[in-house]
Amino acid sequence: MARFGLIGKNIDYSFSRGYFGDKFKASGLDHTYENVDLQSTEELAAFFEQPLPFQGLNVTIPYKAAVIPYLDELDSVAEAIGAVNTIKITADGRKIGYNTDHYGFLKALEPFLPLEDRSALILGTGGAAAAIVHTLANLDFRIQFVSREASDSALSYEQVSRYVILDHLLIVNCTPLGTHPHTEQSPAIPYDFITNNHLLFDLVYNPEVTTFMKNGAKLGAATTNGYQMLVGQAEKAWEIWNS
Repeated sequence: MARFGLIGKNIDYSFSRGYFGDKFKASGLDHTYENVDLQSTEELAAFFEQPLPFQGLNVTIPYKAAVIPYLDELDSVAEAIGAVNTIKITADGRKIGYNTDHYGFLKALEPFLPLEDRSALILGTGGAAAAIVHTLANLDFRIQFVSREASDSALSYEQVSRYVILDHLLIVNCTPLGTHPHTEQSPAIPYDFITNNHLLFDLVYNPEVTTFMKNGAKLGAATTNGYQMLVGQAEKAWEIWNS
């Protein structure tokens, strides 16, 4: 029997525990997967001070960057992204950090490629955007960030014009807006300029069809949520734990 788990804060909703629980059951594996709910960085530090009885861990917000100082080694992709969502714990107790979010996003995006133009509007500049941008940069996409306040690297939502929408055929919601129970929310962009050449990719997966997606679908855009990305990153994590 092997133990696996998820590090995060307020993670009762977690996709991972149910997904891996079902996976282990279907495969006849006597493994366990549990939530490690930590309410502060102090609790995170205390967790890593003890011997860990796990073979592998996933990491979710808000600790994807905060775990890095507690690891013995960092995969080159995780280092480039600056975030870890998968930890492999070796037989001698070494903790190696990886990022499989970028792989999950790529697998979820592939069925919609190629777009007519490799151009992406990234809504949100938080930690969730880092793996997305890494993937898109490797695909030679032009990238424009949108944030609540304008900066040298991002437009404000008020600055997203008809031209900006038409010039970016992939629009990725990297914010939590629209997540259950606040399902009526969506990023404040001018949806009227969306076309049937657009793809609206929402990292939110609960609800299955978000308001962001509905707004795009009304105008003929292709839409998808974050579920397949989660599946892709989970399967990659499983591969790493078993390598």
